[in-house]
Amino acid sequence: MQETRQNRIARLLQKELSELFQRQTQMMHGTLVSVTKVKISPDLSICTAYLSIFPTEKAQALLENIQHNERTLRYDLGQRVRHQLRIIPELRFFQDDSLDYLDRIDQLLGK
Repeated sequence: MQETRQNRIARLLQKELSELFQRQTQMMHGTLVSVTKVKISPDLSICTAYLSIFPTEKAQALLENIQHNERTLRYDLGQRVRHQLRIIPELRFFQDDSLDYLDRIDQLLGK
């Protein structure tokens, strides 16, 4: 039962975070940030979000900027989900490099 609630909240947070990033990256032409996966702790206090950033050359700098502005993002997220959640979880962001990993495997198999 608890796992169902975690999954539902994770989907809600993924949707809202992706909308926040989409709105913020519209001003930065040529940059795309996608929220690929969201995990939430059993006590709903920590939200771990995995981000896919394109182009990958800007990924590290953009991820550092997102981590630096984590409090602002948490506030904006809280404004969006304040009627669904009582406590807004702490946000943690990591880069999802699974697409780069798949591309590298394809290159190696192509040789």
